[in-house]
Amino acid sequence: MEITGLKFNSDGLIPVVVQDDQVGDVLMMAWMNQESIQRTLTTRRMTYWSRSRQCYWVKGETSGHVQDLVEIKADCDQDCLLAKVNQTGVACHTGARSCFFNEIDQANDATS
Repeated sequence: MEITGLKFNSDGLIPVVVQDDQVGDVLMMAWMNQESIQRTLTTRRMTYWSRSRQCYWVKGETSGHVQDLVEIKADCDQDCLLAKVNQTGVACHTGARSCFFNEIDQANDATS
């Protein structure tokens, strides 16, 4: 599949779920545009688009917690990506291995 077949949102972005290739843990979710996908494919280092800073960022460029691309696939609708990576260090800016550590407990949810 080519990048041109992907469905980007109105901001020219597509979400990417990042998964550890070795153990299968979901590490994080980020945003990419056509250029960041191309940079990732060329360098094999995960490169994202920062919506808050409005710039590209290579995961681990300053922290050393890099993500080396193993493979990247699009979902059936071609509007979301799954990147399998070899993660060095932690993935989350909080210092956690994965960004997904906040469990939602329905039993303690006041709205249920």
